[in-house]
Amino acid sequence: MEMTTTMQIEIENLKCGGCEKSILKGLATMEEISDVVVDREHKLVRFSGDQSVRGNVVNKLRSMGYPEKDSLSGLDAGLANAKSFVSCAIGRVS
Repeated sequence: MEMTTTMQIEIENLKCGGCEKSILKGLATMEEISDVVVDREHKLVRFSGDQSVRGNVVNKLRSMGYPEKDSLSGLDAGLANAKSFVSCAIGRVS
């Protein structure tokens, strides 16, 4: 039996409402999680789901340019930052 837990992930590159909209839209495609909240002030993403899906959420956020805090460095961090600018811009116009 799956146990629903509320989890949070501290992320990098979260700058504005455009970023927030992109994150919410991207995570809305993941049926295995619910109750997604983006806390811009604390750079957190909160959600509910089975503990086993946390890694999938981390990977999804990273693919959008919002990696878990301190999980990337050097070139990888730079690429994630660039991706986040694109996600942010898309979030602002959609």
